[in-house]
Amino acid sequence: MVSVAGTRSPPALVSALARSMVDPRAVDRARAFAEPLLMAEVLDTGENTLDHADGVAHIMDRIGGTAEMKACAYLVYACQYLNRPKDVITKAFGADYAEVALEATKLVQLQRQTRLKAMQMRALSHSANDTISELDAAQTENIRKMLLAFSRDLRVVMLRLASRLQTLRFHAASKTPPDTGLAAESLHVFAPLANRLGIWQLKWEMEDLAFRFLEPDTYKQIACLLDEKRIERESHVEQVRQQMQRELQAQGIEADVQGRPKHIYSIIKKMRGKSLDFDQVFDIRALRVVVPHVDDCYRVLAYTHAHFSPVPEEFDDYVSKPKPNGYQSLHTVVRDAQGRAFEVQIRTQAMHDHAEHGVAAHWAYKEAGRKGYEGVTASSDYDAKIAVLRQLLAWQSDLGGAKHLFDDAIYVLTPQAAIVELPKGATPVDFAYTVHTDLGHRCRGARVDGAMVTLNTPLQNGQTVEIVAAKEGGPSRDWLNAEQGYLVSHRAKSKVRAWFNALAAQDNMQRGREALDKLLQREGKTALNLDDLAGTLGYATPQALCEALGKEEITLRAVELQLTPPQAPPTPDEVIIKRARNADKAPQGSVLVVGMGSLLTQLAKCCKPAPPDDIRGYITRGKGVGVHRADCPDYAELAQRHPGRVIEVEWSGAKVKDDVSRFFPVDVAVEAIDRQGLLRDISDTFAREKINVIGVQTQSVKGIAWMTFTVEVPDATRVARVMSAVEDVPGVRRVRRR
Repeated sequence: MVSVAGTRSPPALVSALARSMVDPRAVDRARAFAEPLLMAEVLDTGENTLDHADGVAHIMDRIGGTAEMKACAYLVYACQYLNRPKDVITKAFGADYAEVALEATKLVQLQRQTRLKAMQMRALSHSANDTISELDAAQTENIRKMLLAFSRDLRVVMLRLASRLQTLRFHAASKTPPDTGLAAESLHVFAPLANRLGIWQLKWEMEDLAFRFLEPDTYKQIACLLDEKRIERESHVEQVRQQMQRELQAQGIEADVQGRPKHIYSIIKKMRGKSLDFDQVFDIRALRVVVPHVDDCYRVLAYTHAHFSPVPEEFDDYVSKPKPNGYQSLHTVVRDAQGRAFEVQIRTQAMHDHAEHGVAAHWAYKEAGRKGYEGVTASSDYDAKIAVLRQLLAWQSDLGGAKHLFDDAIYVLTPQAAIVELPKGATPVDFAYTVHTDLGHRCRGARVDGAMVTLNTPLQNGQTVEIVAAKEGGPSRDWLNAEQGYLVSHRAKSKVRAWFNALAAQDNMQRGREALDKLLQREGKTALNLDDLAGTLGYATPQALCEALGKEEITLRAVELQLTPPQAPPTPDEVIIKRARNADKAPQGSVLVVGMGSLLTQLAKCCKPAPPDDIRGYITRGKGVGVHRADCPDYAELAQRHPGRVIEVEWSGAKVKDDVSRFFPVDVAVEAIDRQGLLRDISDTFAREKINVIGVQTQSVKGIAWMTFTVEVPDATRVARVMSAVEDVPGVRRVRRR
């Protein structure tokens, strides 16, 4: 005998019931299996559990569910009373039954937990009547996606929809209003989900019942308006239906003319969405005509417009121009001789089946269309997946094929039962940063479903995650190490990098301020207004100037030149310009002064230009023409102070006698996370690129290494290539020319 929770056991014929999943008696066997477990149990809504399972099975039968799905309606609620539900159900019914039942059970428990948390929060905030605050738009969409992603199998989703409808039916029959959160969740989550999946019968009934509980006065008002002239309206619709049926058949058109019911919530949405009065809702009286062929649609349309007065602005031809989702039908509004308006929809049987059960989802053109009542546009990636799911629903045998559609995301809960969407493989650290950046920075531990786990533990759908945080502090550098697997989401990675970038900026600012203070002390100008100095040098604040000094984006020489009072510029004849030796055979890479032949030139040490860098010339006193890179901050300062000394220069293309290129010294600055072997790895990179390193300066501050490599290159293009290679060294954060 298989043991179960408590003192009860499943029927003794459990072992004898193990057989093929293709079993026409599966529903009866499942009920017999579950009855002794459920008959005395009561759900938290107050409904008897066995009665609820009977109702779910009936609804599944009504919407065309398979015997397997109806059987699972009982097995889902039996799971919690079994010690080893997977083993027991697999043995009695098969692995597929067990998988569906267990997944649905998890989802039931998860939703119950979420709902109870929401009830507690409402009780604390005293906002029980505020249904909108319970389900904001983002959270509602996450719940929808979680239903699909967590269940992994659309059969589970359909079971949950049927279960929710049965719960609403129970409250309506027993005249006991449900919890406000349950009704709001039914209207804003479950009904739209049924709509998306094409299960229209569930959608309409669930909307009306949920709206009845949420807004009872409005519901009764519309119901009374419908009842006032219900007999007259139904008599008129039936009269027109019979007339159309007879006359179309007389014209040789095989048509099925049907009255179309109007649901109260649909009327309310149209009135609110289009600001209409009740009398302005044309399709309170409505007919649907289903014909065999497309040509018949237009023949029926011609008959309708000939025998009634059409309302031109209310005609839509979705047959010749289908909706983007594939929906096809002719819609027209006409008036009879007494001026009473009614809507007529005309479509083929194939179009009707497609609209009712296939990929032409009603939600797509009413709820998500650009001209819809609510103006909600749908996410393309998510909605594309939903379209695939709707097609799977049309193929009952392939329902299990939807398992992998949501493998790119998972959905977990906060301790307050808020749903958080994360990429697949996300960790507690990813979760913490998604909830709040500061929580991510202070994250030091995590509990998943109440148990402590390591911070690089991959999370699973439906888990509840609680973060253990320090009062203050920052992230660990290990989190950026991909091999240790702490971070998966791009958002979390960017937040961690931003933290360390801010920390590096603070270090740069401190280092720059120390250098600036020493310069001011040396120059005897410690009382100088730093705001004015920063503004003169083109920086908004002294902090920005100090950070630039720390990052070596500007040199102390540029600041010193600004501090030194400008001398009177010399007259042209005072400038001494020496003619370079061997001017007619200048080596490759030397500089020519445009328009003046070869003059004595010197490559500036502050920026170390190399061909083909964009260069500028500046006439010095006694040292010829100094050649700077165009982006050199020292040159910018000199040119601003003495624009008359700026001279145009360019690189020469001449070569030396032995045809060997001249080499230029270039400084490459590297910022990296300090680690053992970092200097060796970067040096090896230069060696692999056949770049000669002639000097290295390095220092480490709070785990950040700052290195400057002086290399010899024939031209600057070689520098760009080696910088790209250095960026690939593990731990390197930034590489630039100095």
